[in-house]
Amino acid sequence: MQPGQMAYDRGITVFSPDGRLFQVEYAREAVKKGTTTIGLKFNDGVVLIVDKRVSSKLVEPKSIEKIYDIDKYIGCATSGLVADARVLVDEARKAAQSHKVTYGENIGVESLVKRVCDLKQNYTQYGGARPFGTALLVAGCDDLGCHLFETDPSGALVAYKASSIGSGRPVVMDMFEKEYKDGMNMDEAVNLGLRALSAAIEEKLDAQTVECGIVEFGKPFRRLTDDELNGYIAKL
Repeated sequence: MQPGQMAYDRGITVFSPDGRLFQVEYAREAVKKGTTTIGLKFNDGVVLIVDKRVSSKLVEPKSIEKIYDIDKYIGCATSGLVADARVLVDEARKAAQSHKVTYGENIGVESLVKRVCDLKQNYTQYGGARPFGTALLVAGCDDLGCHLFETDPSGALVAYKASSIGSGRPVVMDMFEKEYKDGMNMDEAVNLGLRALSAAIEEKLDAQTVECGIVEFGKPFRRLTDDELNGYIAKL
């Protein structure tokens, strides 16, 4: 740590002279150390793939949850501090249900993501709190089509055709830049995502340590079963 930096990384409300909020940058570092998480759009939907990173053979893989249902047609995958992600997912679920009760329709994907990002941004602006140390990839379909959004600890959001968060992001994004194509079908998207994940973690994939969620236009968000995942992994 630089000597001049010491006075500016104690509180979230203090900018450094060069306009940086160090606590937000530290939160981004927590995300970079998280498990590799991938999202890709295909013809009529979006796929999310997560490396669970099971650290011990004594851990029950089913107990590690990195992909969450938010609404019937919206799901998300996380990287970073799992407990922080769980709080954000709970808030997103409340926002989705509140919108449905109030207006009698499903919430728009972008509208939901903005609600989550507003909460994240609040924790970068007021003292006595810290930023959320997690990033989300939110996938969903609404009347405007299918969407994939990435959020970061600062509360920023960006729409992507294909993206990745976590420790393997550089490897995955490099592969997507070369191989991602518009108009892929679901099988092609899942295969590309699994290949990118395998390259990022440099290990053989296993259905027990990989989680995959898919949302297709007009169909509810769902997770692939172990048998479906093993079928895709066998093709690699």
